[in-house]
Amino acid sequence: MRAEINSPSILGRFISGLRQEHWLSLMLLAMHGALALELGDPLSQALLVSHFGFFLIWQPVWRGEQKLMPGHVVLILVGGTLLVAAQSWWLMALWISVLFSLIGGNMPGIKNFGQRMVSLLAAVYLLAVLLMWVLPRLFEDQSFPDIVHSVIRYGLILPLIAIFFIRVERSRFQSNYKVDLFYSVLLFLMVVVLVLGSFAIKQVSSGNYIVALSQALFIIAVFLLALSWLWDPRAGFSGIGQLLSRYFLSVGIPFEQWMHSLAGLADRERDPDKFAILAVHEMAGLPWLSGVRWRAAGTSGQVGDQTRHLTEFSFGGLALTVYTRWSPGPALVMHIRLLAHLLGDYYESKVREQEQRRNAYMQAIYETGSRLTHDVKNLLQTLGSLCSAAETSNETDAEAVRLLMQRQLPQITHRLQITLDKLNSKPAPVVQMADAQVWWTGFKQRFAHERVMFPETEFPTGASLPAELFEGVAENLLQNALEKRKVHAGLDISVTLTWSNGGAVLTVSDNGDPVAPDVARQLFEAPVASESGLGVGLYQAARFAREQGYELHIDSNERGRVCFALEPRKAAS
Repeated sequence: MRAEINSPSILGRFISGLRQEHWLSLMLLAMHGALALELGDPLSQALLVSHFGFFLIWQPVWRGEQKLMPGHVVLILVGGTLLVAAQSWWLMALWISVLFSLIGGNMPGIKNFGQRMVSLLAAVYLLAVLLMWVLPRLFEDQSFPDIVHSVIRYGLILPLIAIFFIRVERSRFQSNYKVDLFYSVLLFLMVVVLVLGSFAIKQVSSGNYIVALSQALFIIAVFLLALSWLWDPRAGFSGIGQLLSRYFLSVGIPFEQWMHSLAGLADRERDPDKFAILAVHEMAGLPWLSGVRWRAAGTSGQVGDQTRHLTEFSFGGLALTVYTRWSPGPALVMHIRLLAHLLGDYYESKVREQEQRRNAYMQAIYETGSRLTHDVKNLLQTLGSLCSAAETSNETDAEAVRLLMQRQLPQITHRLQITLDKLNSKPAPVVQMADAQVWWTGFKQRFAHERVMFPETEFPTGASLPAELFEGVAENLLQNALEKRKVHAGLDISVTLTWSNGGAVLTVSDNGDPVAPDVARQLFEAPVASESGLGVGLYQAARFAREQGYELHIDSNERGRVCFALEPRKAAS
């Protein structure tokens, strides 16, 4: 009683433990039993029903968790009924060819040794039973010795039993069966050619079946040998493999031609909207497209005719609607997506280029304006210093103030004219050199009332310096130090001009707090935040200094000694 109760559970565990190779073995065993009998025999038909049931469990087309559509169910029922009721050796040859293509088409992608052996044994069995048992039944005058029938009837069972007992290691990252449509179709067509070729040679020659089969195999072997020789590139020939891959990639048009056309158009046209219009017009000329509609940020339109078969794509700021003359398949949709993606990428790059040009133009305006603003600010501060000197003078200083105004006002006028000339688009004027001693005396006189120390120094005879550069840098540095004095009363400021390395060296130092490290790192490389200005004075001064062959840098940044220096740039060794 206990054995009877437990027997269903034992059977259930046995069935649940069967794997794909087990169902494959049972499927082929059932088919072999049906073929060993006459097709009209009731037992043979029962075995064919079992065979078809095992096939549905094993089949690699639909997964177990996949839901079948009503059309699929009708197809399965019609196929099973036709296979059992037709009782045709031609149908059995066709069915075995389908099974051979499904099994053999998966072998190139199988890495597991056990699974490869299972597929190899099954393919060998199917090909052997097709050529040695099913195909000879198509010829009424063909017969084999009894020993051959016995070997086929009983000997071919051995590989099927071996399939059942071969242990296949499973990997969670690897699927048991994956149908490769391309390989499967090729194998199916090859087997069909072999069967029909053997049949045609046998019927035409009225000879022996073995001879006809050998001739068909020889012809196919020669064809495959020639195909394999022509597959790889040879001298002066690109190879059938490359031609086929290029055709599949381009869907009938040279892919390189489209790429070169698109790249050439991108080089010629800078405006993104015009580029999109011209590129879409060229795309509409493809043979399998009837029309293209596009929509971008600044333009939209349509080329060609609209059809009911449309495919929409959107990449960045470009949206495309492609119309085809027929319903596009997956390969054509993928190809159109690739072309549209390339077009969208080029369009996005054109938009970025246009934005970069605008930013560069605005940056140039900003830098020019900020530099002129600092020049005007320095001139205004110089005028303020002169006004302050005139206001604080008395009658005894009238002659000195007059001489000061007489020397400084023409220089201020000249500097203001230079500042206005910078607004013009003329080439940069030649650097004007000034006598170092004369410039240094005039600069000290302008800031003599600001309690700034100007240590005495001597210059070589005929020493000169770029007046505009030293005027701008000296006034920027000195005005920054004076602003710093407003926060820290009693700050000592010192300005020196010496001669070293064949050029003038200007230093402005104070005994206050150092510059913050994060500000010091970018002080001469980028604009910085400033509460009293635009924060670009020293940045512009440093750029101007580099253009003139000088270098502006922080010579010392310690508490009690903060020193900025302008000196000739050292030649790279």
